[in-house]
Amino acid sequence: MDTQKSPEMISGKMTGALCIYAATFMRYSLAITPKNYLLFLCHSVNAGAQLTQGYRYLQYHHWGGKEKTGGTDAVDAAEKEDSQD
Repeated sequence: MDTQKSPEMISGKMTGALCIYAATFMRYSLAITPKNYLLFLCHSVNAGAQLTQGYRYLQYHHWGGKEKTGGTDAVDAAEKEDSQD
């Protein structure tokens, strides 16, 4: 599950783009006729997930999370794990 992985691997730009995308389509789903509540629900779940990842990114990179964890190099560890598979 992505919420269990290191926040070091989260892309801030991609997370921001996905938040905007989800919010845009949440708005669109209610602006059309007939209203599409299933589309709204799907994108609201996606927005919640992306906001969670965005918070983890900000916590780690801008609010001192890296210093608290000791700045482990999880990206290199993940690449080693992928190369072994």
